[in-house]
Amino acid sequence: MAGFKRRALDDEDRGRKAVGLGELAAEGLGVFCWCNRCGHNATLSSERLVRELGPAFPVPELGVRLRCSGCGSKDVATRPGWPAVGPVARHGPDRG
Repeated sequence: MAGFKRRALDDEDRGRKAVGLGELAAEGLGVFCWCNRCGHNATLSSERLVRELGPAFPVPELGVRLRCSGCGSKDVATRPGWPAVGPVARHGPDRG
């Protein structure tokens, strides 16, 4: 059963296209970045990124080009900066 579901999900993913920086800029959205190591996060200007990388550059692939300004890690995830998601809580021992 697991193999069947995995193949179905893989087929579904192949049909999807990643959002490009130009699409975010057209909507006035930034790129939300999250460090998987320390939890530091920031939103980058999609307009600036379009000038540097081009409008077709896929948002999910941006993370491999970034480095966390908090801890220096290159383990950064990116997604569109949707406003409805709300603030992100910091997780970890120093939750103060």
